[in-house]
Amino acid sequence: MRARSVTPVGLSFLDAMTCGLGAVILLFMIINGAVRDHTVAVTSDLQAEVDRLETEILEGHRNLVELRNAIIETDDERALTQGLALRLIEMLKKINVELATFEDSTLARREHINQLQADLRSLEEDARRLSASLPSDETPGDRVRVHVGDGDRQYLTGLKVGGNRILFLVDSSASMLGSTIVNIIRRRNLPDRDKVRAAKWRQTLATVDWLTTQIPRDSRFQIYTFNTTARPVVPDTVGQWLDGSDREVLDDAMRRTKELVPADGTSLFYALAVASELNPRPDNIILLTDGLPTVGKSPARASTISARQRSKLFNRAVEQLPSGIPVNVILFPIEGDPVAASAFWKLAISTRGSFMSLAEDWP
Repeated sequence: MRARSVTPVGLSFLDAMTCGLGAVILLFMIINGAVRDHTVAVTSDLQAEVDRLETEILEGHRNLVELRNAIIETDDERALTQGLALRLIEMLKKINVELATFEDSTLARREHINQLQADLRSLEEDARRLSASLPSDETPGDRVRVHVGDGDRQYLTGLKVGGNRILFLVDSSASMLGSTIVNIIRRRNLPDRDKVRAAKWRQTLATVDWLTTQIPRDSRFQIYTFNTTARPVVPDTVGQWLDGSDREVLDDAMRRTKELVPADGTSLFYALAVASELNPRPDNIILLTDGLPTVGKSPARASTISARQRSKLFNRAVEQLPSGIPVNVILFPIEGDPVAASAFWKLAISTRGSFMSLAEDWP
């Protein structure tokens, strides 16, 4: 069999077709690679944007939850505030009602007091007229000094301001500035001009003033003030007695007493020791104080002192008091010293004296 002959034209055509196919395939591969790179780049950007948006959505959800919780808390607080406001309104209404009732009651009491004062003035006027119409065998002006009180408050039941030698012991410690610990602490840091305006101290001075008006003409007296020490209010009269019939002496002693400024602690030891220093000794002691001592014979080492220690200081002070001398105690009570009244009452009873605590508006 004879072989088929291959023509040059057929081979050329085949070569052309093969080259064209190869060119098409190469072009496809080039275009496909470029498209793939572009797709990857675009996809990466889109994914980043999607991630950012998802993060913002999550953050928004969290903020939304926090806002909802804040709204709930605000609603709760508003409800609570409204409840408190309603209760406060009710309380204010009750207080207004009580104030109105109190004002009515106070007005009625004030009218009653005014009526009583008018009746008292009328009775005093009648008493003066009756006294003027009755003959009197007594010598007028049996008192050297005069103290004007309110109505019938010019006396102290049970207290005898008598004797040949009367010793007045006036507590001028810092506790005489007030009846509560808070007031004492507040006032002791004030200037002296403000300290002497304390109501308790003014009452103490008024009481001493009244007592000096009751000194008999034929008696002698002495006024000692005490805090951590004891000294006479009139200088250079240590151990001496003053003339109770001399008006100038009485006025000078009272004037110097009013110049005292309460300060420091309270030593009852030195106060009662004065009874032994005077010659002759007193036959009547009138003690004006507000509580148990805080200092003994020697200065205190600690800044505070217990009730038991104060009782011991009181007992030591009383032990060196000469026997046979009545001690009349006028107590101006202080907060936080409940044992004082009992201790001073026992002292007064054991010495045949008297014990009393004055009303705030006396004398």
